Amino acid sequence: MSARTKTRKRALDVLYEADQRGPGLDPDRVRAMLAERMRESGRQTALPEYSVELVEGVADHLAEIDELLSTYSHGWALDRMPSVDRCVLRLATWELLHNDDVPDAVVLDEAVDLVADLSTDESPGFVNGLLARILELKPTLGPA
Repeated sequence: MSARTKTRKRALDVLYEADQRGPGLDPDRVRAMLAERMRESGRQTALPEYSVELVEGVADHLAEIDELLSTYSHGWALDRMPSVDRCVLRLATWELLHNDDVPDAVVLDEAVDLVADLSTDESPGFVNGLLARILELKPTLGPA
């Protein structure tokens, strides 16, 4: 597992934990969970800087990201998606729209790999399809 993959997984852990703490994820809960994880990482190593950037980016743009995911996930309401899928989609959508340092193809591959390891058998196809649609629309969306 590459360093960037581990960093995304650590960010996913924070988002997933915040998501599990109640219905309707909100930016304040995400930021509180991030602060808690930064104080008490539960690991020997501190939360990587890119993990923090990912989680903060999702918190800063959560409403726009969730609106995009809800709009383009035909047949799937956000709250009915597996939580892991929802969190991975949020991370990847932020990266696609707000981080030009990572190639779009890498973002898609990493997201699909994460859900393949952590979610349902149907998740990789679903996540890939939804992110591909967002990527296709990216020129018309501008920053979310």
